[in-house]
Amino acid sequence: MTLERGILARPAVEVAPLLLGALLGRAGVLLRITEVEAYLGEGVDPGSHAFRGRTRRNASMFGPHGHVYAYFSYGMHVCANVVCSPEGEASAVLLRAGEIVAGLPEARMRRPTSRSDRDLARGPARLTLALGLGLGDDGADLELAPFTLTLPEHPVPFRSGPRTGVGGAGGGADYPWRFWIPGEASVSPYRPHPKLTAVPDSR
Repeated sequence: MTLERGILARPAVEVAPLLLGALLGRAGVLLRITEVEAYLGEGVDPGSHAFRGRTRRNASMFGPHGHVYAYFSYGMHVCANVVCSPEGEASAVLLRAGEIVAGLPEARMRRPTSRSDRDLARGPARLTLALGLGLGDDGADLELAPFTLTLPEHPVPFRSGPRTGVGGAGGGADYPWRFWIPGEASVSPYRPHPKLTAVPDSR
């Protein structure tokens, strides 16, 4: 079904499973979303960019639902989120992986180092590269060109678990807000946040 903006007005933990199987298009490439992560807002979710309040970087996360929140990760890669909840209540779903269903030549051109088609959008940074999505898309409306977003007719079966690479209070089993379609080759491997190892006492 076409995007019903009201669905995205819910908190990200409710919206995230509904985005699985959705078709997201941009710049000649169409992908089927296979993996996402939910992040809530200010004072609620320690793993969220919005936990400490609104900043210049995360302003789009506080904006209207159905828009894009794009940001630099580690100063190298762009990651993209679907903004959820009513305006002013920061909440977003990180797009972690997808299967390219149309526009393979364009996706391959943008991802020349990909070893196989299943890897073209396998991971949040690869997904944005395959779509040609950049920081300039931060705040863009997903119902307007160059984007299209179509939700599946029916919810798809999914699994959930801890978010990838989130450490500290926002990680682990207390936040099983990573959702994925089981059996999908495009789903990225789970990577827990690296734990600091104790230095042996040499005294």
